[in-house]
Amino acid sequence: MANRAKPLFETRRSPIHGNGVFAVRDIPKGTRIIEYTGELISHKKADRLYEGGSETGHTFLFTLNDTYIIDANVGGNDARWINHSCAPNCEAVTEDDEDEDPAKDHVFIEAIRDIRAGEELSYNYGITLEEKHTRRLKQVWACRCGSPKCTGTMLQPKKKKKG
Repeated sequence: MANRAKPLFETRRSPIHGNGVFAVRDIPKGTRIIEYTGELISHKKADRLYEGGSETGHTFLFTLNDTYIIDANVGGNDARWINHSCAPNCEAVTEDDEDEDPAKDHVFIEAIRDIRAGEELSYNYGITLEEKHTRRLKQVWACRCGSPKCTGTMLQPKKKKKG
């Protein structure tokens, strides 16, 4: 009988939002947990397919680089269910292709601290919008992480203009 390693995580309903991903065993800091996968599409195609995306709170799109976006709605894996948190235990790490082929870049979710079995995995989505962060947009992109550090929104603060 083959000795199978116990999986790192499972997907189930989340108290944060919809589905979530939970550690089923302790995960040490620095562990590469899962690759974020899906169909590679151009930014232009993403804009066409998900027109008005900033008004929908759509979060299955991941900007890979200046050329591609990963659309986890098509061919996505469990990484798409990892929720946002203002006090995350993971981070998204982009790995550039050594031959500089943007279609071969990857995004991995890695533990930024030790994670205990039973904890929900989370990372800061780092959502930036060009338009003004109105009250309505902050509600569309509301954060429900429950952390004492919660900002109330998944939107990242605008960078101050030098002047």
